[in-house]
Amino acid sequence: MDPKNSDLIIVQIEKGKEKLGAAKALLREGFIDDAISRAYYCMFHAASDVLLADGITVDSHSALKTMFGLRLIKTEKIDQKYGRWLNRLKDDRENGDYDIFTSFKHEDAQESINEAEDFIKEMERYLIQNYGFEFPLNQKLKKDPP
Repeated sequence: MDPKNSDLIIVQIEKGKEKLGAAKALLREGFIDDAISRAYYCMFHAASDVLLADGITVDSHSALKTMFGLRLIKTEKIDQKYGRWLNRLKDDRENGDYDIFTSFKHEDAQESINEAEDFIKEMERYLIQNYGFEFPLNQKLKKDPP
């Protein structure tokens, strides 16, 4: 892995966690479509990181989805469920952002957030196990306030 990408990966994981926090806040306020969108971007940043660690950059959401599937799912480096979650959430994000007739429920957004949280944890685990990353303690996923 290119050493200059290490800092970028750490920053981008933090960006993904920020998007996850935004998704949770948006859902608490009742912004369901936007919560789903932010949950997707959590996954987007985490998936981008894992690809970047392998020296792959992508320039579109479709390319990310394709390369994640080819490089990580088909090679069984990452469990298939993460690829399914990424694909579904990409589609849900687009429907929520652009289709005025799409209607998601609170439960849909909560499921998306739960999957995004599991997704980013799995991508961190992968980066730690395969590339020796050490993420600062202050960047660990925080529990929701009571």
